[in-house]
Amino acid sequence: MPPHTPLLDRVRFPADLRNFSGEQLAQVAEELRAEVVDTVSVTGGHLGAALGVIELTVAIHAIFETPRDRLIWDVGHQAYPHKILTGRRDRIRTLRQPGGLSGFTRRSESEYDPFGAAHSSTSISAGLGMAVARDLKGDNDDQQVICVIGDGAMSAGMAYEAMNNAGSMKSRLIVILNDNDMSIAPPVGAMSAYLSRLISSRSFLNLRDLAAKMARRFPRSIERTAKRAEEYARGIFTGGTLFEELGFYYVGPIDGHNMDHLLPVLRNLRDNEEGGPVLLHVVTQKGKGYAPAEASADKYHGVTRFNVITGELAKAPPGPPSYTKVFANALIAEAEADSRVVAITAAMPTGTGLDSFAKKFPDRTFDVGIAEQHAVTFAAGMATEGMKPFVAIYSTFLQRAYDQVVHDVAIQHLPVRFAMDRAGMVGADGHTHAGVYDLCFLGCLPKIVLMAPSDEVELMHMVATAAEIDDRPSALRYPRGEGLGLELPKRGTVLEIGRGRVVREGSKVAILALGPRLAEALKAADELAARGLSTTVADARFAKPLDTALITQLAHHHEVLITIEDNVSGGFGAAVMHYMALTGLLDGGVKMRPMTIPDRLIDHNTAAGQSIEAGLTAKDIVGTALGALGIAATSGAAVRA
Repeated sequence: MPPHTPLLDRVRFPADLRNFSGEQLAQVAEELRAEVVDTVSVTGGHLGAALGVIELTVAIHAIFETPRDRLIWDVGHQAYPHKILTGRRDRIRTLRQPGGLSGFTRRSESEYDPFGAAHSSTSISAGLGMAVARDLKGDNDDQQVICVIGDGAMSAGMAYEAMNNAGSMKSRLIVILNDNDMSIAPPVGAMSAYLSRLISSRSFLNLRDLAAKMARRFPRSIERTAKRAEEYARGIFTGGTLFEELGFYYVGPIDGHNMDHLLPVLRNLRDNEEGGPVLLHVVTQKGKGYAPAEASADKYHGVTRFNVITGELAKAPPGPPSYTKVFANALIAEAEADSRVVAITAAMPTGTGLDSFAKKFPDRTFDVGIAEQHAVTFAAGMATEGMKPFVAIYSTFLQRAYDQVVHDVAIQHLPVRFAMDRAGMVGADGHTHAGVYDLCFLGCLPKIVLMAPSDEVELMHMVATAAEIDDRPSALRYPRGEGLGLELPKRGTVLEIGRGRVVREGSKVAILALGPRLAEALKAADELAARGLSTTVADARFAKPLDTALITQLAHHHEVLITIEDNVSGGFGAAVMHYMALTGLLDGGVKMRPMTIPDRLIDHNTAAGQSIEAGLTAKDIVGTALGALGIAATSGAAVRA
């Protein structure tokens, strides 16, 4: 057979798909799959989830009138093929690169992205809001709202809160459950596809409506019995009883890689004029169509650059262990010494290093799924019984459980230990995943101990310290990436709570750093010394409680005091200034200058590029010191303003 004429080149926007046959759409899907593999091999990113929704993406855009019809992707990991089909193919190799496309959906990037998504389980809530807004406005009655949510995201309570709300309303909403673990679905095949086409068809829905009207003429008990009989009959055949009980009309499961199954069902759902929410259950395979990703779904969930032919991932040159690995090893050391130490993660065992902890202590490791709220209160319950729970969650994801941190942990003075990975800016994942708020939202809580290590040895000490804090909550925040290559002890040493350390003595300028900015502070001190400005550098270690004796000493013996942190304003520097104001240290003499991440979103970039944009490099520290001393006009303060 002669080779197919390429079709993807003819698709600039989704409207270009709508005159293609089913066979042509299947060909577009294959070409799109090759494009995604080639792209991610160059840029890195989330490959497996994107490959799993290729056919579904093509089918949705071919059947629905996007962007007029609203298409909401949950999480955003799966949206790479969507971006290629929606006018961004010419920029797709800038994905996650400085100045390039975001790795997630973003409203400011395209009209085809009606809702930004980087954290999971938000799509149904947002979609219901759009559907209700459509109904209230009344000027776009045939507009469709389609939410695509993965089965992993269904472990979050927010998804069920949204479904419960939607099920009680008459707003027309289509939710597509992308089941890529086959954790819900019964066998998928021709019979299932036939049943799905049948129960989503207008004739079936009309017959169902007629039967419902007839049932209403019978006594109420018979009407209720008939309704439940119909729901459960479909539930037995399709597995959708749970969703029916939540008020959704369930269709599926169908093969998410078969255009002959997808297209007619999506067309039926589009043409359905009945009100109320519908859930379409689609079964897909992560990494579909790329053998290495099919064989190792976890390994190819998020990848570095790789060789398309062999699937071999690019390896960084050997270097120091990551902070994540150091944390995991430190926690293992504490668990070996104390059987009360347990570890909890919210669907991120590998990302937080707890996969290695789980190998040694499987009975003391708990992955609760994408359920950060539950994780925190679950830990609180364990703490009440004398266990020593460590909740390992990315800083950005802990935001989702703030109410539980406040009410279930802090107010009850429970010794839950929060290990916040990815604190500060995080490179290619951009501002949606940046952990730049935790010093603010945790630092305001009464009696909490809040620590930030300046290097990997300090991280080990802080894990050991947290394990010993038994009368209140504690948290330690540490960055993404490698440590400094320091020799590590077998086990950390418990630190004195609220006590920092001076790492370099000087007399003119004082730099009080919190966390990994200490390295830049030391570089700045070298440059200031070269200018004849003797500089003290101190490692705060604790954002709460503050080392007030150290702050007082620095304020009394230096002309300038600079604080620096990889957090937004309102965190560590604000707490230092508050103390200084209350005690009169700001009334005369020392010039206080806090350095923080500026009041704007820092977009995805390299870690070095983000530090430059945030104005938190050694050069910026030097500029701030010189400006405070009136030695020269600087750009440092202007960059941060």
